[in-house]
Formats: sequence, structure tokens, C-alpha cells
Amino acid sequence: MEFLIRAAEILHPDSPLHKSTKDVLISNGKIHRIADRIEFDGQVISADGLKLSIGWFDMRAHYNDPGFEHKEDIDSGTRTALSGGFTDVALLPNTNPVVNTKNGVSYYQKHNKLSPVNLHPIAAVTIDCQGKELTEMIDLHHAGAIAFSDGLKTIWHTDILLKALQYLQKFDGLLINRPEDQHLTAFGHMNEGQVSTVLGLKGMPALSESVMIQRDLKLLDYAGGKIHFSLVSTKESVELIKAAKADGLKVTCDVGVNYLKFTEQDLEDYDTNLKVNPPYRLEEDRQALIEAVLDGTIDAVVSDHNPHDEEGKKLEFDLADFGSANQQSFYSVISAILGDKLDQVMSNFTSNPREILGIEVPKIEEGADACLTLFSPKKHWTFNSQTNNSKSVASPVFGNTLEGVVIGTINKGELHLNNYED
Repeated sequence: MEFLIRAAEILHPDSPLHKSTKDVLISNGKIHRIADRIEFDGQVISADGLKLSIGWFDMRAHYNDPGFEHKEDIDSGTRTALSGGFTDVALLPNTNPVVNTKNGVSYYQKHNKLSPVNLHPIAAVTIDCQGKELTEMIDLHHAGAIAFSDGLKTIWHTDILLKALQYLQKFDGLLINRPEDQHLTAFGHMNEGQVSTVLGLKGMPALSESVMIQRDLKLLDYAGGKIHFSLVSTKESVELIKAAKADGLKVTCDVGVNYLKFTEQDLEDYDTNLKVNPPYRLEEDRQALIEAVLDGTIDAVVSDHNPHDEEGKKLEFDLADFGSANQQSFYSVISAILGDKLDQVMSNFTSNPREILGIEVPKIEEGADACLTLFSPKKHWTFNSQTNNSKSVASPVFGNTLEGVVIGTINKGELHLNNYED
């Protein structure tokens, strides 16, 4: 397969080509030539405002496969990832069975052989993600687990988290924790505050997150190792992590893309597609998260793709499941929030996740394997049943016309183009 990418602005800070506009010729899965102008008679890809980066990496997604394929499966998840611009996805272990055995890890590796998307399994820290007994993390590491986390669940047991930090140092493994004191959030449905009071819903206090981050940072300082906080949602969390980095602790963090857009005020209509955990917080928290992305305190922006079927969402708000389908709309949401500043922080979903997880970062240079994402901030598309690739429609932006389009991806010698009409 040979094709030409015409007049694309290259966004890759590690490359001398960063911010330059070039023609890029792809041949047999490799970047064959990069030049100002290339004459070519074959397939040409062009678009108004076309940009090109290394393939995007989603550090947090849940495909529910095996066990909950009615919500999403690997095939539909892979199509969703491609349409969202992702060549690589790290998957949560909260399946049935839980990814806490070598067979669980190999399940995804089998799919990788034929898939244009690289699936990176995150293995459970504790057996069945129950927080009571450690898994065989060394065996899981050798089997191919990319990191260790209880995924949707918090590692609530203090001694378990301490031992996990110590255990993972044997092979420089990464512990990922979603910080939440579940005793403080029990039976909660949204952020605790004035809006939850008006709506008559039990709230989930911001304190539940900061308390857990403080605990984990104390344990990290005591035991050593490295920890990644997933889905930070409050201003105080950002301040705690920024201070820990300044103190030299090996700590990184991510934020879900929708937390840069929504606040508790958006829940006033009881839209269950906005019921997520952690919940959307205050406007001052949202602004702090955006600033933390821009100043580098937050290392990665993730989709937090957690799809549900209608039976889990078309319910009274207090009965609905937490989570929404966010992977396909990722670029449109982050592009709308950050605008021209997005070019400055592309590393949050390109190189940073790979570096955090110890994965080689692709290159944009002649002779390199082509692992690329093509996109345009100027084009529009409508997110509806015709364009949606997920099994789930539980998205807060479903049905909207969005600005910012993923043109396509190139990975493993395959070209995938989205056919959105502008």
C-alpha cells in the first residue's frame, strides 16, 4: 500500500519537523519520504487544516470484553478507537473474568496480531479487584501486562497499596490508582455541593479524592516506587500532585477529557450520560484542571471511555450506572476546550502515556514505521447513530455537531479513514 499525505502540519515536539508543513509519502507501512512537495499519481489524502502527529495513545479505556460484551467488545472498541484517532489503547482489568491471570493478558495479545490498534492490557493489583489479596504481578508483567491497577475500583486497603509499591519495584512496574475514599462517597451520585442539595441527590465530596492522594503520596514517600493517579478531578488534587513532583516523588497523573468541559452545573437536567465517577466538580476545579494540563502538572489526557447499554443509563439518575462513551468524541471535546493551545500539549495523548508506561515512542522521520494520526480542527461532523462506532450511545455529546475531525490513522501498515461529511 502506497499513498501520499498532502500538505500536513507536523506536530511532534521531539522532531526537527515540528510545526512544519510537509508532504509525507507512506509506502509498505513506512514513512518513505518527507518533503515540501512530492509528485504522486496514487491515493492522496488532503483536508483543510490537515495536521499530523504520532499515533494517539489512550491511557484509560474500558472495552468490557470479556464478560460484558453487550456494552462493548474488542471489535466495536477497536473501531471506536480508530475513529477517535487512537492507535494504542490501555485497557482496564474490570472484565469477567478480571484480568489477573496470564490467560487474561494473552486474550488481548491474540487480538493484537490482526488489529490495527495496539491493545495494552492493564492487569489487576488485587485478585478480582477486591482489594484484599495481591495478584502474581511478576508473572503478569512477564506475560505482557503494561501496568497494574484495580481500574474502576480504588485500592482502598492501605497495606495492600504499600506492598504493591514495594513489589512492583522488582521490575520497575507502574501502579495506577483512581483516588477515592469510598467510605466518603458511599451511595453518592454527583459532586457534593449546592447543586446536589438542590437536586436532592447524595453528594460525593472532593475531600474523598484529596484524602486518598495524600495517603498514597505518604506511602510512596515511605516505600519508594512510582504511582500514577488516574482521573484527578479537583483543584486540591492538582496542587498536591504538583507539590509531590517538586519534592522529587515519582508521581504522574491523568485527567478525563470530559472533566475539562463539564461541571456539576451541567447535571441540572438529570442527564444520566453525565453521571460519572469521579463526578464533575466546580467551575474552579475545571479551570484548575485545564491550567494543569497546560503547565504540565497533568501528564496525560485520557478518554475514560466507559460505555453502557440503555438498560444501564435510561433510568432514574440515582439508579443509573456511572460512566459514558467518550473515545470517539475525544478530539472534538479537547479541541473545543483548548483551541490553538492544544498544539502545545499534544504530548498528553501521544508521547507522555508511552513514556509513563515504558513504551517506545514512534518517530516521524524517513524510514520509520508509520504510526500516525491525521486530524483537522477546521472540519465538522455530527455524532449520531450513523457515525457512532461504539455499541453505546451514552455520551453527553451524542447528537451534537462537533468541530474538530479525526481524518484517519495509519498503523501496522493499515490506513483507516473516517468518512464524515462536513
